[in-house]
This record gives sequence, C-alpha cells and structure tokens, in this order.
Amino acid sequence: MAAAANMEKGELISQVKQQIALANAQEMLAKMTHKCFTKCIQKPGKALDNSDQRCISQCMDRYMDAWYLVSRTYGNRLQREQYRTMDSMDMSN
Repeated sequence: MAAAANMEKGELISQVKQQIALANAQEMLAKMTHKCFTKCIQKPGKALDNSDQRCISQCMDRYMDAWYLVSRTYGNRLQREQYRTMDSMDMSN
C-alpha cells in the first residue's frame, strides 16, 4: 500500500515538473518572439524580407544561446549549493 502511494506521489511530482518545464518553455518562446519581433521588424508588411528573416533568426539564436548559458550556470550553482548543504549536514552529525 505504501509503495503504491509512493509511486503515485513520484508520478505526480514528475507530471508537475513536466508541466512547469512546458510553462517555462512557452514563456521563453513568447518573450523571445516579442523581443526579436520588436528588434527586427521596423515596418510590418505582408511578408518578411530577407534582412528581416536573417535578423529574426540571429536574434533567436542569440536568445537561445544566452538562455542555455544562464540555465546551465544556474543548474551548476544549484548543484554546488546542494553539495555544500549536504557537506555541512554531514559535518554537524
């Protein structure tokens, strides 16, 4: 019985994490679209010309590169903090 409850809890946590990741990705896409559109499209028309397309592509690439760098750095910092917390707990015992 307890094993089943733990499994359900684990599945629920996994689903919540997936939903949070999806929401974060959607928010990032919306921000990136807004920023790149504002930066690159000076005179909206029926179609994007080559320079508009190139600007948007480069803007999105830079945005994704920056997001990846920040995300990786933040993840590394969280890991270091977690190890420090674990080490300090071990030393106090």
